Amino acid sequence: MNDGADYSSEDSGAFPALITIPSDLGGLRLDLALARLYPEHSRSRLQTWIREGWVTLDGKSVDPKQKVWGGERLRVEPEGPTECSLDPPEDIPLSVLHEDAGLIVIDKPVGLVVHPGSGVSRGTLLNGLLHRFPELRGIPRAGIVHRLDKDTSGLLVVARTLQAQTDLVRQLQSRTVKRVYLAVVSGQPPEQGTVDAPIGRHPYHRTRMAVVDGGRDARTHYKVLERFDNAALVECRLETGRTHQIRVHLAHLGHPLVGDCTYQRRKKLGPGLDDFPRQALHARQLALVHPLSGEPLEWNSPLPKDFADLLARLRGGG
Repeated sequence: MNDGADYSSEDSGAFPALITIPSDLGGLRLDLALARLYPEHSRSRLQTWIREGWVTLDGKSVDPKQKVWGGERLRVEPEGPTECSLDPPEDIPLSVLHEDAGLIVIDKPVGLVVHPGSGVSRGTLLNGLLHRFPELRGIPRAGIVHRLDKDTSGLLVVARTLQAQTDLVRQLQSRTVKRVYLAVVSGQPPEQGTVDAPIGRHPYHRTRMAVVDGGRDARTHYKVLERFDNAALVECRLETGRTHQIRVHLAHLGHPLVGDCTYQRRKKLGPGLDDFPRQALHARQLALVHPLSGEPLEWNSPLPKDFADLLARLRGGG
C-alpha cells in the first residue's frame, strides 16, 4: 500500500460502440482518431483496447499506428473482465464525505488496506466500495485512482465513471490535485523546504522504497507547524505521487516519521514517541476540479483520535 501514490495506467471497462469514422479525421493514426472520438477515455486505455483486438476497422483488427481516411466502420467493444471482477463485495463500514454522479470522497481510517495485493485479498477499501457502490465493478480498480498506506488515515477520491476516472488520472498526472498531509517527525527539521529527490525500489530491501539514482522524479514541499522537545508537526504538500513518498523523503531529510518502523532508524525518541504504533501521517486536505462539472472542490479531514492524542502528549496535555 502506498502513501500518496497515483495509478499511472488504466484498464478497460465494458464499452460497446459501432460508428463510421468522420472524414475530418482522415489522415490521423487510429489511436489519435479514437482519442478525438472518445475524449472521456485516455489514450493509453484506447491503445490497450486496440492491441487487445477490441477495436476493429471494417471487421479487421488493426495497429494503433494505422491511419484512417474516413468512412471506415469502427467497432469499439472491449471484452474480458475488469481488474476487480473477481473481488468479493464486503460490508465494510466506510466514512463517505461526499458522493455524486462522478466521484466519491472517502475518509479512510487507520488499518484499512486500499487495494488487494501482497497477500491481502479481502477486507480492503475496494471490497467495501463494491458492496456500497455495486456499479464500480465496471470501473478499473473500482474507481480508485490513488492510494494511502494501510496505517495512514485521511482523504482519498474514487471515480464513479470511466470518464471521471480518466479525468482524475489526468489531473494527478498534471499535478493539479492538491493533497496536504500532516506528519509528526523526529528531531528538528528546517523551518520549511522542498525535498526534490528521485524515488525507486530499494536496491537491497525490495519491499522498501528509497532515494536512488534513476528513480522517478519526486518532490515534497514541507513546512514546520509546531515544534516539541524531540519532534515536530509538519505539513507536507505532494507535487508528485510516488510510493511511500512522504515517508521516504522525510527519512532522507534525516527526520523520519514517528512510528514508521520501515524507514526510521532504530533509536529511542523519548516518551510519547516510541510507543506510537504506526507512522504518524494523515491526509488532511484534498482539492481538485470535479471531472464532470468542472467545479473546484475541497475537503478536509479532522485528525483521528490516536494522532490527536499524540499531539496532546507532546504538548504536555496528556
